[in-house]
Amino acid sequence: MDLLSDAIVAVRIGRPTSNRLRAGDEWCYRFAPYEGAGFHVLLRGSGWLIPPEGPPVQLGPGDAVLVPHGSAHTLSSRPDGSGAVPFEAAVADPAGRTEFLCGKYRLSRARRHPVLATLPEVVHIPARIGSHPQLRAALDLLGAEVATNRPGAATVLAGLLDLLLVYLLRAWLEQNPGKGWPEALSDPPIAAALEALHANPEAPWRTEDLANRVGLSRATLTRRFTALTGYPPMGYLTWWRLTTAARLLQDTELPLPSIAVKVGYSSPFAFSHAFKRQFGVAPGTYRLE
Repeated sequence: MDLLSDAIVAVRIGRPTSNRLRAGDEWCYRFAPYEGAGFHVLLRGSGWLIPPEGPPVQLGPGDAVLVPHGSAHTLSSRPDGSGAVPFEAAVADPAGRTEFLCGKYRLSRARRHPVLATLPEVVHIPARIGSHPQLRAALDLLGAEVATNRPGAATVLAGLLDLLLVYLLRAWLEQNPGKGWPEALSDPPIAAALEALHANPEAPWRTEDLANRVGLSRATLTRRFTALTGYPPMGYLTWWRLTTAARLLQDTELPLPSIAVKVGYSSPFAFSHAFKRQFGVAPGTYRLE
């Protein structure tokens, strides 16, 4: 199982969208808050990303930046956001020397995975020679694809944007191997425990079963798992079961009893009670939202 892919699939809603723009010497665009994550790829030229708090981030050719929590921000040719206009009102300059690709991933905040919740307001991956070769290859393909209008472009672009999100997150995790989720994913026993819970959320797990599976004592597993993920093992399992159920409710037409079984609940009543406790509404109501 791929924990990062699971984290993305759990929160994704629909396909990503993107717009390509060429700008002149002076430009300044404002991006409103968004329920999801925004991204920018500077195809050529230079500029600045100005977050609502903190210093501006200088961008160069080939740089990629993710705004994982959908915060308001500004893109500008200078390190201040004065005179910014909404990006939707931007007018392209065909002769402009700066070109970028901007887009959005629609993500559900209600079921956001904690590995995504721990990301900073801005994830900036500079274009350094030799670093993150898969990300660089995806950016090269993305730049080439948006510059043409070949058959199948919509499908190819959507797939490349999905790759971009995975590679941006991978790059950040590799650059930030500190405490918390980055360490959890690189700690073999804890990663193995997470993978087991993700692979079979319907199984009748107990902490001792999970500890035996990954070769740790129950006390050691509970201590390390909780310290790194913020949840005790069975607390995380409950969260993951209900998050998976929420996705199935909105993405499939499976009846409630089938979903309950898929996520490890013996009865629709027990499932509905647990679901309402986590999401504040009954499963049927959540499905209709």
